[in-house]
Amino acid sequence: MTASRRRFIKNAGIITTGLYIVPRHVLGGKGYISPSDKLQIAAIGAGGKGGDDINHFYKGGHAEIVFLCDVDDRQTVDSRKKFPRAKYYKDFREMLDKEHKFIDAVSVSTPDHTHAVAAMAAMQRGKHVYVQKPMAHDIYEARMMTEAAHNYKVVTQMGNQGASGDGVRQLIDWYKADIIGDLQEVYCYTDRPVWPQGVLRPNQSSPIPQELDWDLWQGTAPEKNYFDDVLPFNWRGWWDYGTGALGDMACHIMQPAFAVAELGYPVSAECSVATKYLQPWQKAYTPDSPPIASHIILTFDMPGKKQLKLHWMDGGIQPQRPEELAANEQMGDGGNGVIFIGSKGKMMCSTYAVNPQLLPTSKTAITKAPQTIERVPGGENAHYTSWVDACIAGYGSKKANELSSRFDVAGPLTESVLMGNLAIRSYDIRKPKGDDFEYPGRYIKLLWDGPQMKITNFEDANQFVKRIYRTPWSLNL
Repeated sequence: MTASRRRFIKNAGIITTGLYIVPRHVLGGKGYISPSDKLQIAAIGAGGKGGDDINHFYKGGHAEIVFLCDVDDRQTVDSRKKFPRAKYYKDFREMLDKEHKFIDAVSVSTPDHTHAVAAMAAMQRGKHVYVQKPMAHDIYEARMMTEAAHNYKVVTQMGNQGASGDGVRQLIDWYKADIIGDLQEVYCYTDRPVWPQGVLRPNQSSPIPQELDWDLWQGTAPEKNYFDDVLPFNWRGWWDYGTGALGDMACHIMQPAFAVAELGYPVSAECSVATKYLQPWQKAYTPDSPPIASHIILTFDMPGKKQLKLHWMDGGIQPQRPEELAANEQMGDGGNGVIFIGSKGKMMCSTYAVNPQLLPTSKTAITKAPQTIERVPGGENAHYTSWVDACIAGYGSKKANELSSRFDVAGPLTESVLMGNLAIRSYDIRKPKGDDFEYPGRYIKLLWDGPQMKITNFEDANQFVKRIYRTPWSLNL
């Protein structure tokens, strides 16, 4: 149902051939919303997180789930039962080709390596998109998606739901009130990965489940063997498909820092990583899989201020506890959190910016700051319903321009997250040297030209800015 068609029906009550057409919402009683007034959503990725996403859209009451698409029938059982009238496809390209006239918006909740091609195919057909985090697998994809949102005039949102929460807005209010002074350093940390990383890819193939279209699932990635346990979750630990701990959690945990400090592109990235040992004397080289733990430092220019260093720590690595935090008080949520260090004070929060606290925590209840940013109504459903309502309002509307994680906001955040992975992958670049290898990427501080998407001091690292898709996949129709 097109937007113009919805407006026609919404304004029903029209005199035509002498008859008065009664609006369907009147027939349905108070609070009734006609199906033709609802956002018609197609879900690409209908199991796991995809199933959770479409349940949130539907729960808001302003959306209908009209098509489901997934390459693995095993993952879609619950969604197909809940939405029996939604036609089911395996290939999103076929679905969009055949059904685009009946689709207003598309939800993309696939493994990371498919986010960009699915979202781009929808945007190029004028469909609004909601894309799970990270919005892309590599930096180039994120940049192209951000530009496409404006080129095709569509409403966008990335699936880092904490961005629409009250917690991050409280942090912004404290910062704007100068309670912690100028931001000097931020520490973001997580206990992820909780899936295998720093491992070698199995050489042996496993039988492909009959419910799975493995070729479609691989999508843009190189064609390789199927092996047990790569699905439905452990794909996160393989560079071909996932983006590791950073991709899973950084769009949640780094987002408060980006919102508070209004960050753009970093100017440099450096890292150290932890690896396993294949033998007591032999350090593991795992080119297909992210490391078991890493510490990334991204540096940002702050106009008129000192540069800001943002630390990312995963694999259980955590920053030193702030001295203002009492011995028995929990830092963040235990395994994950953010610590903001300012020239006058400190503050912290948990994942999704939940439980924002000033340090010492006794200051939290007694410190007042004016509200500088409007809260998003809707509670735990706010991130979803605000996007649905913005899509109905249309591109360029106030609702669309105020979305918490529209691509204008989510794009630079995602690119910075992926800069961390670029640093990690550059760390392990190997080059032949006689009968051995040298590691030209190790311990190099990568200098980044954000507008040009280019590492300026280590050319080999630029291979990770943009992937080469396998035929016939492309970002263009």
